Amino acid sequence: MRRRHALASIALVASATLLAACGGGGGAPEAAPDPAGAVIEVGSLYEPQNLSNVDGGGQGGNEALTGNVYEGLFRLTDDGEVENLLASDYSVSEDGLTYTVTLRDGVTFHSGKALTSADVKSSVERVTAETSQSARKSSLATIAGIETPDERTVVFTLDAPSISFPYNLSYVWIVSAEATDLKNAEDGTGPYTLGDWKRGSTLTLTRWDGYWGEPAANAEVVFHYFTDASAQSNALLTGEVDLLTSVQSPDALAQFEGNPDYTISEGTSTTKELLAFNDRVAPFDSVEVRKAVYSAIDREKLLGAIWGEYGTLIGSMVPPTDPWYEDVTGENPYDPELAKTLLAQAGHPDGFTFTLDTPTYDPHPAVAEFVAGELAKVGITVEINPISADEWYSKVFQERDFQATLQEHVNDRDVVWYGNPDFYWGYDNPDVTAWVEEAEQAGTVEEQAATLKLVNQQIAKDAASAWLYLYPQIVVASSEVSGYPVNGLNSQFFAFDITKG
Repeated sequence: MRRRHALASIALVASATLLAACGGGGGAPEAAPDPAGAVIEVGSLYEPQNLSNVDGGGQGGNEALTGNVYEGLFRLTDDGEVENLLASDYSVSEDGLTYTVTLRDGVTFHSGKALTSADVKSSVERVTAETSQSARKSSLATIAGIETPDERTVVFTLDAPSISFPYNLSYVWIVSAEATDLKNAEDGTGPYTLGDWKRGSTLTLTRWDGYWGEPAANAEVVFHYFTDASAQSNALLTGEVDLLTSVQSPDALAQFEGNPDYTISEGTSTTKELLAFNDRVAPFDSVEVRKAVYSAIDREKLLGAIWGEYGTLIGSMVPPTDPWYEDVTGENPYDPELAKTLLAQAGHPDGFTFTLDTPTYDPHPAVAEFVAGELAKVGITVEINPISADEWYSKVFQERDFQATLQEHVNDRDVVWYGNPDFYWGYDNPDVTAWVEEAEQAGTVEEQAATLKLVNQQIAKDAASAWLYLYPQIVVASSEVSGYPVNGLNSQFFAFDITKG
């Protein structure tokens, strides 16, 4: 059930009536602002690269479009639960290999076309296609076939049981099968349509009157994009924006703390700051080298330098909100002498030099400088190579042309990516790959969690990456707005409940 926030206008009307009765001009009182007509101005650091979920749109696309413009058969709520959305119901065969989904009645796309099972089939096939760049592609590889016996029924046949199948489908945008140019345009079923997209500046969503569900509580949402966290904070201070989807520095919070004009909300984060190695190439194809690098970095000091009292240390890809979390921060302790010993064992007693591809947006440049300073103490020289978000996607994610990189990974339950040797970091442990597959075919969530705990432990032992810290999830907003999400799971930002007044 969506929340709704009523405007408390009684006092305003009473005050205006009193002035009129006292001979204050005799004119009619001004009408209180209508919250349903509000324009919500949102500040974000994550502009989409394009508007497609299969062509490298990036987390900015998820933030602006997921749940707002595009919807899935299922929805991942801000509390991490999976609920029906465009699916009105579904059933699973006894062997776990067949999912039969019934579509909701009365749903149309923004183009006016009615939603049918053919649209669902083509949308899923967009994600699983050979050319798809979706990070969720491998999660749906178990689909053996999709049938559409009628316009409201979709039958998925799997080649192995998949306990996470509805969860995985929640990431799939249902797009009209007749839509074209989805990098620059859209045709979804959500409560907003796409308005103007002024690249490098703003992206506007406009409430859609033909929405099948409860209409959005506001008339328009404008995402303002910033490349600098200070500029983003200043925009909130000056009233250019009403809220910030995430704050990247504790220094920015000091401007809002204790000020009744603003509300600071700390939610549940799933965003991990990674020093990701290319495990395919020397010297990071060596477990000893990776563990040496990890133990040379004082992560507690780093977290304090970037986030002050906020944030959490983690020892693997699993945040505390995942069902298979275990604290493995002690597996690779901060110990420079241990790091030197491991380097010597790996044949690098005098250290080595490597290039660190570093995204140019906050907080990565500061993290890179800190990491370089720490590694210099054990004889490792870091050459920092600043790259844009576009360059990172092509050079690192697509071409795997890197030695090591910094990146934030926003999704929950994404430890399973270490079971895919083809993922950009190239980690390849046959036991982990087998455990990930076994966990997905588990008969109960308890069995799934127990198996993925083995994955959690093993990737920490192998220092498959260096997990530096878990971001805090902090939303700062004008006290005049309410109804916004605070957890930011998988970078989604549902805007339809936000009101102002």
